[in-house]
Amino acid sequence: MHELSITRNIVAIVEEAAKGRRVRRVTLEVGELCGVVSEAIAFCFDVVSAGTALEGASLEIRKIEGRARCESCGAEFTTATLFATCDCGSGRLTRLHGEELNVKSMELMEAA
Repeated sequence: MHELSITRNIVAIVEEAAKGRRVRRVTLEVGELCGVVSEAIAFCFDVVSAGTALEGASLEIRKIEGRARCESCGAEFTTATLFATCDCGSGRLTRLHGEELNVKSMELMEAA
């Protein structure tokens, strides 16, 4: 399950950016085409964040739908797979959205 190591990296990135301050919430963008199971990240988050500045923080995951443009006919459409074909039959696609895996934002607690 590579989501465990991805979650560790997310926690490390946010903890470094927080510079010692406590984190209240983390918002991620996870594309449907990026090959990551967002539910697995959510499952791992509490365990991985224990003992860090993120301990007790909430995790919000925003799913980004897959979108592609056909290079043959120019049509744009949603897709849930990397191996989609256009209605025109072409498989020559440019993926526009859905491969994202971003820490979109973090909310810090007030300094005491």
